[in-house]
This record gives sequence, structure tokens and C-alpha cells, in this order.
Amino acid sequence: MKLQVLVSAMHADAKELTNRMKLQTDAIIINQCDGNATEQFTIEDAEGNMREIKVYSFGERGIGLSRNNALLRANGEISLFADDDIIYGNGYEKKILDEFAAHPAADVLLFNVSVNDARRTYYNTDFHRVRWFNCGRYPAYAIAIKTEKMHAKNLTFSLLFGGGAKYSNGEDSLFLVDCLRAGLKVYASPVLIGKEEERESGSTWFAGYNRKFFYDRGVLYHYLYGKMAKIWGMRFLLKNKSVMCKEITFKQAYRWLKEGIRFAKTGKEQAYEAS
Repeated sequence: MKLQVLVSAMHADAKELTNRMKLQTDAIIINQCDGNATEQFTIEDAEGNMREIKVYSFGERGIGLSRNNALLRANGEISLFADDDIIYGNGYEKKILDEFAAHPAADVLLFNVSVNDARRTYYNTDFHRVRWFNCGRYPAYAIAIKTEKMHAKNLTFSLLFGGGAKYSNGEDSLFLVDCLRAGLKVYASPVLIGKEEERESGSTWFAGYNRKFFYDRGVLYHYLYGKMAKIWGMRFLLKNKSVMCKEITFKQAYRWLKEGIRFAKTGKEQAYEAS
């Protein structure tokens, strides 16, 4: 099997990025910048094999669009999604391919990537099946998938959610839910493949626990959970209220979240309620 890393980047120098991420495999880099261009070069891996790096620069924005541009061009047996702040550990290709070989029933594997404690949403301690009710914790850079299965099921990322889109983060959760709805088998692996390099500027989409944050979460939960969106929204707020409800009340946060659910369900914008 061949592994191909699908990298979403912004205003990147592709060769510098390849070195910084310590890429040792074939890769497709989608560089969102101010123009359109293509570039291709090779790198030498630790065993002296030549690996192909393809770079596509587009003058457009949106993380879902970026990942879809890479998906359309992916031709490795296994595709691994990546952000431009991920640094891969030695032997990451072998670790990933060995896990797929050891678990042939898996169509999708979710790997560990070390991140700052404040940003950590998951950590796999064992190998286990992932279902619709526990797939919402995983970021896109944890996801490796059998490319042929992905193309056969016409799987893509939502253009409504994530950096550069109308609504905040959630495109990764929706992608995993779509994988499950398409009948793919998703598993979490305890194998560590790399680490996240902390950004000096912080998140590109998070602007605080304000109305937009909770409203967007409501829209997302409608698409993730349907009729159970309010229940899962309540669960989310109860679990995180000590952090998220310091400057606003729990009641207000839940009201905003329900507004988002209502809009996603009906298509009708609700009048803003301040209290």
C-alpha cells in the first residue's frame, strides 16, 4: 500500500513546509493563497526512496474546499488528512500502513496526534470501534482512510463548516458521520503518528464563547444528530459550562444553541434575543 498525505495550507512555501512537517511520503499540498499555480518536486525518504510532492495553489478560501481539492486528486491507497501545523514522527508511514494491514476490516482509522492540553479533544488508549455518538471529538488530522472506498462513496467535506466557511468548526465531525452513514467501518487506534505545532496566533476561527459560537454549534448539531440535536446540545453545555458560561448564563447559551438548531431545521432566521 502507498500512503499519501493530503495537506491543507495557507500562503505556504511548499518546500519549507515539507521540511517543517517532516514529510517522508507522497503528498498533495493544497495552498490557499492569492493566485493559481501548480508545482511538483520529489523528496528522498529515510531509506533513499524518492517521494512525490504535488502542490496546487488556489486563490480561494475554506478548509472544506481545500480538503476536497486534495481528495479529488488523491491516488494513494491510503489518504491521511493533515494541517500545515502537524509535524510527523519517524516511521509514521509504516505505523499507519501496519495498522491498516493488522485491521483489514477498517475503512477509516483515527490516529493519535499530540496537542496542547488546552486543545485536546481526544486521546485513544486502545483500539476500538467508533460510532455516530462518539465520533465528534476527532479532528481531520487524525483521519486516515482507504482512498478507493472514499471515492466509491463520493465522500467530501462540507463547505458550510470550518475555517473560511459560514459556520465555525465541525467539518471533520460531519465527514466522519458521512463515512458512518455510507456504511464505512471506523476505528480509533492508540498509535501516535505526530504532534501539533502550537500556533502563535491561536485558532483561526475561535473568537470567544459568544452568540456565534453557540448558534453555529446548534446548526452543526442539527446536521450531526437530527431530532436528538437539543439533547446533545444540552449535554455539550452541561459538560463544558464551567469554561463556556463564565461571562454568559447557561440559559442564554442554550437559547442561542437552540436558535441555531431551529434555523438549520426550518431555514428561517430567528430574531436575536439578548437575554
